Amino acid sequence: QVQLVESGGGLVQAGGSLRLSCAASGRAFSGYAVGWFRQAPGKEREFVAAISKNGRSTYYADSVKGRFTIFRDNAKPTVYLQMNNLKAADTAVYYCAANYRDIVVAPSTQYDLWGQGTQVTVSS
Repeated sequence: QVQLVESGGGLVQAGGSLRLSCAASGRAFSGYAVGWFRQAPGKEREFVAAISKNGRSTYYADSVKGRFTIFRDNAKPTVYLQMNNLKAADTAVYYCAANYRDIVVAPSTQYDLWGQGTQVTVSS
């Protein structure tokens, strides 16, 4: 079955940039919408961004609009999250998740398959 693996996290200074990758195994991945979520210790998981299977529809949380960009390469297949102008409040474990019904929505309960996460730490 399809598996998701996140990578690209690390430690950056406030104002810096990172690009996260969500790599998938399985031919069906190109038919899924994909979302990025994040969770800080002791906090609830929150929605960050999502993209439709064809890459033409995207949706962002207000907290990251204008700073983060989600895009995908179905030939690999991989979904990316480009994060610019990072803030200390962006520090969290970032997860990607697939939605089998190709819906671009915020609720985590609407997603079916999750990766293990990658740590992003923004220092000030």
